[in-house]
Amino acid sequence: MNDRENEEKSNNEQTGNVSEPAMSAAAIDGVAALRSVFQRVNQAAEKAGRVSDRIRVVAVSKTKPVSLIRQVYDAGHRSFGENYVQEIIEKAPQLPEDIEWHFIGNLQSNKVKPLLTGVPNLVMVESVDDEKIANTLDRVVGNIGRKPLKVMVQVNTSGEESKFGVEPSGCVGLAKHVKEACSNLEFSGLMTIGMADYTSTPENFKMLAKCRSEVCKELGIPEEQCELSMGMSGDFELAIELGSTNVRIGSTIFGAREYPNKK
Repeated sequence: MNDRENEEKSNNEQTGNVSEPAMSAAAIDGVAALRSVFQRVNQAAEKAGRVSDRIRVVAVSKTKPVSLIRQVYDAGHRSFGENYVQEIIEKAPQLPEDIEWHFIGNLQSNKVKPLLTGVPNLVMVESVDDEKIANTLDRVVGNIGRKPLKVMVQVNTSGEESKFGVEPSGCVGLAKHVKEACSNLEFSGLMTIGMADYTSTPENFKMLAKCRSEVCKELGIPEEQCELSMGMSGDFELAIELGSTNVRIGSTIFGAREYPNKK
């Protein structure tokens, strides 16, 4: 933790752009942390021989106030993610329309219409894990007349019962269903969440890459057209080294999450 604080302090001193008096301490930390994250993304990409501008950083603002999201937005960031429908439909109208929102949490069918009508600038749902939710998204997108919605298929690569996601053996079938049976959806890739204690994270990420190869072969598309969303605050550098194109960073940018209603 001290290393990260020192790195962020160094970033602040070098850039000189995030210490404006008008910013709160929390906002300064968030902007500095964002810059630190991009430095780490660049380093991980370079280590893997990859181009960093092909890796998207989604700033996950779960439980965080609109004011802090706005400060990170003002620093130039546009990709944000939320886990809960109620949070995103409350926050999105209070923030600029050019934010590109990703929904990354488990999505129930009865929440699809509120999500899509409440967040016109939702660009992607990363958590499609069965045909029912794919069909519901497809139908609602068509009914409200919005442009096709990008979606990812969530794969449970760790085999944990506590996690959502289709089993690896089912990812090809679900991806094929989205692409061939859901004309209002645009299949964009695969998403997974690594083990919480990171013990099997490399295997989880390698499994998702294997799933991508199988999906692309079945669908007849190049792997470059199938994104891999994997990697969060504790493992995003490893994820990038193993091919991630979309990392979801929350606490490293915004600080520890706060759950005021939980004791």
